[in-house]
Amino acid sequence: MALNNLQGNGVFLALLVYVDDIIVATINTSALTKFITTLDAQFKLKDLGPLHFFLGLEIARCPQGISVSQRPFTIQLLKDSGCLGSKPVSTPMEPNIKLSTESGDLLPNPTQYHSLIGKLLYLTITRPDISFAVNKLSQFLQSPRQPHLTAATRILHYLKNSPGQGLFFHASSSSPLQLKAFADADWGACLDTRRSISGYCVFLGKSLISWKSKKQPTVSRSSAEAEYRVMANATCELTWVISILKDFHTNIQLPSTLFCDNSVAIHISENPVYHERTKHVEIDCHIVREKITNGTLKMNHVSSKANLADILTKPLFPASFNEILSKMGVRDLYTPP
Repeated sequence: MALNNLQGNGVFLALLVYVDDIIVATINTSALTKFITTLDAQFKLKDLGPLHFFLGLEIARCPQGISVSQRPFTIQLLKDSGCLGSKPVSTPMEPNIKLSTESGDLLPNPTQYHSLIGKLLYLTITRPDISFAVNKLSQFLQSPRQPHLTAATRILHYLKNSPGQGLFFHASSSSPLQLKAFADADWGACLDTRRSISGYCVFLGKSLISWKSKKQPTVSRSSAEAEYRVMANATCELTWVISILKDFHTNIQLPSTLFCDNSVAIHISENPVYHERTKHVEIDCHIVREKITNGTLKMNHVSSKANLADILTKPLFPASFNEILSKMGVRDLYTPP
């Protein structure tokens, strides 16, 4: 996708182009009409009006904000997988499940598993609730086994519970907005490599705009080190978001806030003196300290139960899972509030 902005005479237009599909966004309707007319004079266009569907995304508007989901894609996935009539479950992955590259029988035909994971990866565009589970199962694509397929099927049963669930972006009247992020790590969670799982999520005001769940590239020697690595990743994401929001002429209140539940990692980030115990942490991780010093970022401690990134690092029990999900602005468009 290519993103461009056109600004002149105080008018801002955001243009998103994907092959032969174009989305134009602006708050100036007369400028929008003029732009479409000018473009139509050069190319043969078909104006579909206000955005409702785009690349499998379903967009709906209300006075409170904009909802984005992938309900048609989800229903088609359930139909193709034979799970449309399956019994729904409350979480995408069983709590305390242990998966490894050596457990269980190899699948005789891994094509089904590869196809399913690929489709589930596309669903994570609007479904942060399945991001951890899908990321975990994508690590077994080379040699998938029966327990991996069983776990992937459970995700389908979870999707049956709320196929219309997606992101809700709140309409905000406050200016400037503030960015906040939550970072968390599950130390040594991978049974095969003993690497930790990183997870972070970024909010613009009350709206979730970015998140990630990923296995760390190296082994961390302590839980504080694992947490510090994900704090560095979240800091880089915040820096990128601030940059792109400037392109959209959106005022951001600085410093942005990064929440973490590890007091030791927060102390390392705020301490300008690095002792022998922290010298083995990569230099690029110290970007957190740099952003704190220049006033771009501030650190806040949050309890483990209130850390929203927890949903991106491990499978949770239904009560904790649903509580975090309700705070992330994820809702089902077709379910009454």
